[in-house]
Amino acid sequence: MKLAVTKDTLIGEVLNADPTTAPYFLDMGMHCLGCPSSSGESLEEACMVHGVPVQELISKLNDHLA
Repeated sequence: MKLAVTKDTLIGEVLNADPTTAPYFLDMGMHCLGCPSSSGESLEEACMVHGVPVQELISKLNDHLA
């Protein structure tokens, strides 16, 4: 079963489903992917902190995972 990414999906869930998604997070300025708190953060929370449109990241991740 493939992961359907939403704004409530945790970063850790995305990375566990497919580690090759890491560059999408790095591109948005999230360079602390190994940090315990980042893995429990939702995409919406991370995007808010980093000033990235959440829907844009969701689209990129879902396209990549498809």
